[in-house]
Amino acid sequence: MEKVEIKKMSPQEAESQGINQWPIWTKEVSRFDWEYDMEEHCYILEGKVSIETQNGNYKIEAGDYVIFPKGLACIWDIKEDIRKHYDFK
Repeated sequence: MEKVEIKKMSPQEAESQGINQWPIWTKEVSRFDWEYDMEEHCYILEGKVSIETQNGNYKIEAGDYVIFPKGLACIWDIKEDIRKHYDFK
C-alpha cells in the first residue's frame, strides 16, 4: 500500500524550489472522501487536517510538504481552514 509522505519545509525552501508559483487551493473546516487519480505534491500554508487511510492516519499542518500517491483513497478531516500550494505530477 502506498503511504503519504510528509516532511517539514521552511517558507524559504519552498520559495527556492518554485512552489510559490503553484496554484493555491483553500477549503473550510469539513470532512469528505477523496481519491487521488494522480500523484499530488502540496505545501501547506495554513490550517490543520487529518488524513485517514487504510494504512493509518496522518496529521498535516502549516509548514508540511506532502506527497499523496496516485491511487490513494482517503478521508480528509479538515480541523482548521486549509490553504495550500499544489501540483499534480
